[in-house]
Amino acid sequence: MSDGYFLGVDVGSASVRAGLYSAQGERLSFATRPISQFHASNARVEQSSVEIWQQVCAVVREAVDSSGISPDAIRSIGFDATCSLVALDADGNGLSVSPDSPASQDIIMWMDHRAHEETVHINATRDPALCYVGGEVSIEMELPKLLWLQRHHPETWNQAWRFFDLADFLVWKATGQDAASLCTLTCKWNYLAHEAQFSESLLREVGLETLLTKIPDTILDVAECVGKLSPQAAQALGLPEEVIVASGMIDAHAGGVALTGSHPEGTLALISGTSNCHMLASQTEIHTPGVWGPYWSAMLPGYWLTEGGQSAAGALVDWTLREHGVSAELFAKAEAAQCHPVALLNDWVAALEQEEKYPTRNLHILADHHGNRSPRSRPDARGSVVGLTLETGERALARLYLATLQAIAYGTRHIMDTLKHHGHTLSRIVICGGATHNRLWLREYADATGCDIHLLAEEDAVTLGAAICGAVASGAWATLTDATREMVKAGDIITCRPETAAFHRQKYEAYLMLWTQQQALNLLMQQEM
Repeated sequence: MSDGYFLGVDVGSASVRAGLYSAQGERLSFATRPISQFHASNARVEQSSVEIWQQVCAVVREAVDSSGISPDAIRSIGFDATCSLVALDADGNGLSVSPDSPASQDIIMWMDHRAHEETVHINATRDPALCYVGGEVSIEMELPKLLWLQRHHPETWNQAWRFFDLADFLVWKATGQDAASLCTLTCKWNYLAHEAQFSESLLREVGLETLLTKIPDTILDVAECVGKLSPQAAQALGLPEEVIVASGMIDAHAGGVALTGSHPEGTLALISGTSNCHMLASQTEIHTPGVWGPYWSAMLPGYWLTEGGQSAAGALVDWTLREHGVSAELFAKAEAAQCHPVALLNDWVAALEQEEKYPTRNLHILADHHGNRSPRSRPDARGSVVGLTLETGERALARLYLATLQAIAYGTRHIMDTLKHHGHTLSRIVICGGATHNRLWLREYADATGCDIHLLAEEDAVTLGAAICGAVASGAWATLTDATREMVKAGDIITCRPETAAFHRQKYEAYLMLWTQQQALNLLMQQEM
């Protein structure tokens, strides 16, 4: 069908975005608003569901108003969000997620690492269900967070009516329907989609038997119709009540729909943001130690999903820029030039490369500053930098920045090599997210992995993916494959440079050696003194 318009809403780590799309995938309007993060400690990161819903309503209204399209022509809305945990009481009000946090801070963010002991406890069970998360549950998933709440904040645990993944919370706010999605539960709650059940033995052994009374009984497939907007939500969003709402999606998985939906086999979807997610669909059930999945029908119906990731990507680049001694100078010069700091920094790198063919030959970084999500499954991993000199100023920051981009790209290569080693076939990389705005980073991804990097014409593939799910839920297309073929258009291709292959092979070997070196140092410092 070629009529009607479709809204996609994406709730990321630091902002909310809404895009309005035509049936041909043309983006008619876009709006974004910031959202807060509350850092109680290095490990604890929280958000507010009230603030997020308010900003969702604001961006939807802004996107519709600026599009010139009548709200009556909008057929559906799809929501995606980070895999963060929302706690609500019986009246639908938020519950604090820390003993010293206000009730307004009712979300434990995905990046929150408070539940280390709980993660270890769950993994010690060696329950067969863990085979479907690469052998170990991640500290970023929901069961460790829930077990932490039960142990450390029993008041919230006992008062909780519902624990929602953030995307499912948004669907509940929009429709009033008490439902969860196959995507969120399978990928972040250890739901066994291929068996249509949770592992009772796992929940029993860790003491979470009552969890199933605190989550919805209804579990909906990807791109399934949940219902129409409730009167309250329709008014808040500025939309007609007839608008169809799709089941919720994790943000990376919504991006994966757009990136792989028309060409699933062999396509690695790289969703670049605060963290990196690597999504690979296959018709074969392949288990890869240290890599999440395989998840049945959790992104594309009828396909097993394997999900790799890096806990810090854009966040690591931002940290590198902020913490360097030239940071203030960089940001001041960028403001004076009315450009993004990264654009100015890329010019510094270009100038450095005019003098030195490979400026990072002797500067190596292990990019595990926020742990290693895949393939090592080590949230306690740490980053390192080897090869520092007394160099200062713009050249020093440019060199460190380039080495950081390369290190993140080598982390992606490590995930790819692990997938290939265990039987996966990778024929191309398609990328979306923050890195697509940085041509230098795309160049390093291509050269470091030895793969051409494909882009979409639509720069915000995650929001488009959410809109595509809504379009299918509304009946505009019968399948995600049909919808993506019509709504997704190919963009540029960044080709890898064969002449850099030898250099990056050596750098990648150094990257892997840094891990071995760091483990030896850790072992040394664990000895009794």
